[in-house]
Amino acid sequence: MLVWFTALAGLAALLFLLLQTLSPYFGDECAYILRSIKLGIRLTKYKKAKPFYSILDCFLDAVKRRPGKIFLHFEGRDYSYEQVDKQSNKVARALQAEAQLKEGDTVALFLSNEPYVVWIWLGLAKLGCPAALLNFNIRSKSLLRQLIKSFRSELQDAVEEVLPTLREQGISVFILSESCSIQGIDSLSNKISQASDQPLSRDLRANVNIRSTALYIYTSGTTGLPKAAVVTHERVWAASFIQAACGITAEDIFYINLPLYHSAGFLIGLSGAIERGMTVILKRKFSASQFWDDCRKHNVTVMQYIGETMRYLCNTAKKDNDKTHKVRVAIGNGIRTDVWSEFLSRFGDIKVRELYAATEGNIGFINYTSKIGAVGRVNFVHRFFFPYTLIKFDIEKEEPVRNAEGLCIEAARGETGLLVGKITRRSPFVGYAGNQQQTEKKRLRDVLKKGDLYFNTGDLLRFDHENFVYFQDRVGDTFRWKGENVATSEVADILTTAPCILEANVYGVKVEGHEGRIGMAAVTLKEGQDFDCEATYKQVTSYLPVYARPRFIRIQPCLEMTGTFKMKKVRLVEEGFNPAHVKDPLFFLDSEKKTYVPLTEEIYRAIISLEIKL
Repeated sequence: MLVWFTALAGLAALLFLLLQTLSPYFGDECAYILRSIKLGIRLTKYKKAKPFYSILDCFLDAVKRRPGKIFLHFEGRDYSYEQVDKQSNKVARALQAEAQLKEGDTVALFLSNEPYVVWIWLGLAKLGCPAALLNFNIRSKSLLRQLIKSFRSELQDAVEEVLPTLREQGISVFILSESCSIQGIDSLSNKISQASDQPLSRDLRANVNIRSTALYIYTSGTTGLPKAAVVTHERVWAASFIQAACGITAEDIFYINLPLYHSAGFLIGLSGAIERGMTVILKRKFSASQFWDDCRKHNVTVMQYIGETMRYLCNTAKKDNDKTHKVRVAIGNGIRTDVWSEFLSRFGDIKVRELYAATEGNIGFINYTSKIGAVGRVNFVHRFFFPYTLIKFDIEKEEPVRNAEGLCIEAARGETGLLVGKITRRSPFVGYAGNQQQTEKKRLRDVLKKGDLYFNTGDLLRFDHENFVYFQDRVGDTFRWKGENVATSEVADILTTAPCILEANVYGVKVEGHEGRIGMAAVTLKEGQDFDCEATYKQVTSYLPVYARPRFIRIQPCLEMTGTFKMKKVRLVEEGFNPAHVKDPLFFLDSEKKTYVPLTEEIYRAIISLEIKL
């Protein structure tokens, strides 16, 4: 019997090695699929559990298992799981007494990264109340969206600006300080310190289930105004599993320096840490200069990134100890291929787990193979549970291409297409709070057959012949010129290799008398550098086809970013390239002179009057 068992084990090992030889990603594929199946079974179990088992219950179980384990470290102070639990009990009781909170009430948090965000969120969860996570950078009417507000004294001016309207609408406002002299704003800190830290009855959240709203998280606003995405408890679980899917364990130490008002920091980072039962190093905000020192000091093993933060790390001064750290995994999205390579070369063998996902979406990918440039990989298990496809998309009309029967046409392998995820009970799309119009815009009907319903991601992706998934651009970012589609991300990659250019934000602008939109880029320059017209011209003409070359360059002191380090384009597109309206230096690609030249009003008039051919 033992001989047969040994022979079978050897045969299995041999088969695995053979498949690994034929496909270098076979091992990674198997490990990821196995983890995914286990997580899927857990989620199904939680859905059926009575009473419902939420991420809060997962936290409370961690408190019972290891009460003394450090959960949060923030600015020199440690907070154990038990301490955070007791502090959240005090917050819940104070809000219950002062605001008369009951199950289902919404509380908006207007706070920067700090432990109070965690305490209040957990306290609200114990009362069965969803939290709305507000971007603390927003002002004026953007604050007039939720029912009850808690905020820090340093944000008082922003709240005072809209206080009369809040009072008219009967909205209660609380400030996290010992006292407040402003009528209509009640202090909360002293009430919290005096409250009991005893556990609260589970009956307070008896009606909360897997499909109840847990959070409202605002989209980042890269292509317009932010919208409040409804995040259910099911969605919280799904996002919290990302760390587990990447092989993170309870013994890891996770570094969060991204804003907690966004899904990356809050769902993947904080909720994922609770799901794993790990320790979190919380930073008030991202700092490239302090990043690696923090990682070394706190023995960080897992880091997060988003948007441009990896590039900021690569732009710091090189040091002898760049590879001296314990970071083994980086989880995030939005890293450029060239930055990815540079990051690995400089900081060592870190497993970069690039993601594709949206706060409100029903489909996402994880690059579990470390293939540089890819955001994920197509596999049959993932596609079975979360059906999706790429469909042909008309860039100029900004709508899917349909056949004679009115159905969408699937994109071919290797062809860029619009990613759509089928809306099912297993992969729902809940939508945006109080915004049925925007919710409906994201629903796409009659995709592959009459009557079906898909979520429109608004993103253009490509599946290659090895089943890797590549992000190409956002709809609205990609533009069409001279009958060709131009991906802004590809143009930006070429521009930033020019010697003088630090950052580039590429977009298309309308020109009177021409179809489509022509390429333009807002750029920042490297320290001490002037815009090198000839070198930049040489770079774009050497590596970009004629239709993709940015004909207009706008020099800015800094690029406008969202709170999650993504570039904003809407205002730039609206302002265009008229030197009479744009105060930043403007340059025009002059094909005859073979260089960029300052864009004067004379040149502008010649372009508008069609004297200069584009």
